[in-house]
Amino acid sequence: MFLTKRQYDIVRFIKDYRRENVISPTLEEMATHFEVSKITIYEHLKQLEKKQVIRKSKHQARSIEVLMDPDAQAESRSELKIMGTIAAGRPVDVVAEPDSFDLADLVPPGGNCYLLRVQGSSMIDEQIRDGDLVLVENRNSAYNGEIVVAVTSDEETTLKKFYLEGDRVRLQPANAEMQPLHLPLGEVEIRGIVRAVIRQV
Repeated sequence: MFLTKRQYDIVRFIKDYRRENVISPTLEEMATHFEVSKITIYEHLKQLEKKQVIRKSKHQARSIEVLMDPDAQAESRSELKIMGTIAAGRPVDVVAEPDSFDLADLVPPGGNCYLLRVQGSSMIDEQIRDGDLVLVENRNSAYNGEIVVAVTSDEETTLKKFYLEGDRVRLQPANAEMQPLHLPLGEVEIRGIVRAVIRQV
């Protein structure tokens, strides 16, 4: 399941809070901890429940159950989970896919990597095609020219080449027919760097 950094942090907070207090934190406690409004926390929880990461009881207070541990290790050394679908055109919401792929020959044991399936053709000139799988190293920074998994401020994801230009970021498609995205530096979060492309024929 593909989560934003804030969503990961919220799940970790709930998990740690439950471990220490048995019960779940309230909206107010989470809002205070993350210094945001209760409405913001509520929206994050709604998305996490939609992604089946947590489950809330409608009839019992302080009863958020964590269904997916964000810190859990991969189930085996040779299998990486396909975390969802990544846009290679106009950014779209990530959709989870219950799938996996054997990468024992590509990823060393303990490698901090995951897979995304490409949707769209904006990276076609880098030989990344619609339907391909990209092997992503989980990182939050990038060098100019690297192909990145980027999350925008509205929590949409896209696959583009990264360029830092002063106080803004250019997310450059590898397709002459498409225009780059220009965004303020604070509105782009790097979630990984593409390390390999896997094409199933």
